[in-house]
Amino acid sequence: MQTSFKSIAIIGKYMNQSALQLMQRDLADLASHLSAKHIEVWIEENTAQHAELSGFKTASLESIGSKVDLVIVMGGDGTMLSVARSLIEDDVPLVGINRGRFGFLTDLRVEDMLVQIDRILAGDFIKEPRVMLAAKVVRDNQVLHANYALNDVVIKSALRLIELEVTINDKFVHKQRADGLIISTPTGTTAYALSAGGPILHPNLHAFTLVPICPHTLSNRPIAVHSDSQIEVTVVQFDEAQLSFDGQFQVTLEIGDKIIVTRAQQTISLLHPSDYCYFDMLRNKLNWG
Repeated sequence: MQTSFKSIAIIGKYMNQSALQLMQRDLADLASHLSAKHIEVWIEENTAQHAELSGFKTASLESIGSKVDLVIVMGGDGTMLSVARSLIEDDVPLVGINRGRFGFLTDLRVEDMLVQIDRILAGDFIKEPRVMLAAKVVRDNQVLHANYALNDVVIKSALRLIELEVTINDKFVHKQRADGLIISTPTGTTAYALSAGGPILHPNLHAFTLVPICPHTLSNRPIAVHSDSQIEVTVVQFDEAQLSFDGQFQVTLEIGDKIIVTRAQQTISLLHPSDYCYFDMLRNKLNWG
């Protein structure tokens, strides 16, 4: 079955000029391969400039999702996270080609990317929606900042322990003293939350995890809640603290700030070849036996 992907965007590791230069040949091969199939190819403008890709239409990251039917991201998980946040309003599926280290989200290998892309173009793929977080910082009853996250929202002290008060659906859960708190989607449970001792959740689960970072009380353990929950965290005491979105965007916090986290109305869809298996991926990436 031939798919309806008539226009495709290619985004490389767009904020890293040296990385784009290293993957220039792979990006050019991919763009030429798609163009030869009479597909309209768009290149993200930084990718086009630093990888020296000419002869294709270009657009900014913020606008490119509205112009195409599919986005192919070449880079690592960090690039995919940034692209997902930027394109959340466009409802365009993403395919990831791994040029990073782990590749939990960018699962296609460069060595056989053209074969795998052809399979996806022929309709031989799995479409997997991934839930995202919507978080906002409220200070003095005013929304100071709002953003999305595909992996996690992290409240963290840069110096000493931070004291936080946590409520879920307006029900008091606890006050905790720790280095911080990770609120994670199922996608993000293989990232920072995993390093902090949190559980791995299958991406299809409708749940979020709350994982303390080095809690002062050892009985303070990670918990999972339904993704319909509203999580509210109040900053009670700290020396210095920040809120981060996927570890890529930070907001400085003050005592009394409330961080309200819910499930985003939109989802991001990842496309995988039809033989993709989440457990195979975990076994390979985490070196399980």
